[in-house]
Amino acid sequence: MMNIFQNMVELLGRGEHFVLATVLTRTGSAPRSAGARMIVRSNGAIIGSVGGGIVEAKVQELSADIFKQRGSMVKEFVLTSEDAGRLGMACGGGLEILMTFMDASNRDLLNFYEGLLKSLETQEKVRLITRIPTGDNDSPKPAQYLLKENGDMFPESSEEKPTWLREMIGEADAAGPVPLSKGAERFLLEPIRSPDTVYIFGAGHVGQALAALTGRVGFRTVVLDDREEFANRQRFGSADNIIVLDSFENALEGLEIDGASYLVIVTRGHAFDKTVLGRVLKTKAVYIGMIGSQKKRKAIYEALMKEGFTSRDLERVHSPIGLDIGAETPEEIAVSIVAELIQVRASNRK
Repeated sequence: MMNIFQNMVELLGRGEHFVLATVLTRTGSAPRSAGARMIVRSNGAIIGSVGGGIVEAKVQELSADIFKQRGSMVKEFVLTSEDAGRLGMACGGGLEILMTFMDASNRDLLNFYEGLLKSLETQEKVRLITRIPTGDNDSPKPAQYLLKENGDMFPESSEEKPTWLREMIGEADAAGPVPLSKGAERFLLEPIRSPDTVYIFGAGHVGQALAALTGRVGFRTVVLDDREEFANRQRFGSADNIIVLDSFENALEGLEIDGASYLVIVTRGHAFDKTVLGRVLKTKAVYIGMIGSQKKRKAIYEALMKEGFTSRDLERVHSPIGLDIGAETPEEIAVSIVAELIQVRASNRK
């Protein structure tokens, strides 16, 4: 989500018009869920995805008309069993997609998405509300609002102040995108989340391979190690933050570990793994994973239980770490870990 909004702000900032496609609803086993977005540029190039080749090709085709009309369109796509087979789906499904012309000459539009992006960057909790047009290309452009936790709505200068919408939102499930309606009007409500954070304890070969992947699948990535010759920008060019520790004893100092935190322990030694695990078990992290053999895990668990940890505490730990795909090399192990992180993230957001 953050990458799409960053691209939108960049394109609008340099004066480039584009069409934004947003998935509103999904039925069956359609490949993308509500809130998925794709940018279609004037040359037909795309950024993001709304559901694979068949759907995206049609969205690109329809976008040509939207560029001409400078309007918006809501289109339903029904995927037959044959279509589903080409996309690798078990059966068919459907998508409802909103396509909107994004006018780069409209400075209010740029200001709106800059505000949204700032909320993501500062981890402010907001909800994005999009009013869905009811007609085709000649329908009004969808109005959008940002609703903050204190009830303030941006932009405050909106001609319409849908106070009833605030009341409906209070009753809505904010775990994911939610369709809302009031009479003939429809809205899409989306909680805007900052990326979940993966903390990688250990800057060795596995940590390096892992950090190269986590950002690509939407995680903020923080690497921690007590060796500056390993934990540096040359080895971790894509990491969001690199922390050189005085000691793994103080590995959590200054970190904000919460229900959006994923902790991966891949240090260079048995003793360091135990030290870090003993500390992270006291946090509210949604995921804790530790690399190592069953023999190593048994020894660490026994030592921690002597220190007062319980079997229930240790049940939180994914060890051996990663999905069982027969991984052997650091790169393969990284793939298995990222797959498990994605699995936990998807389950946590349901």
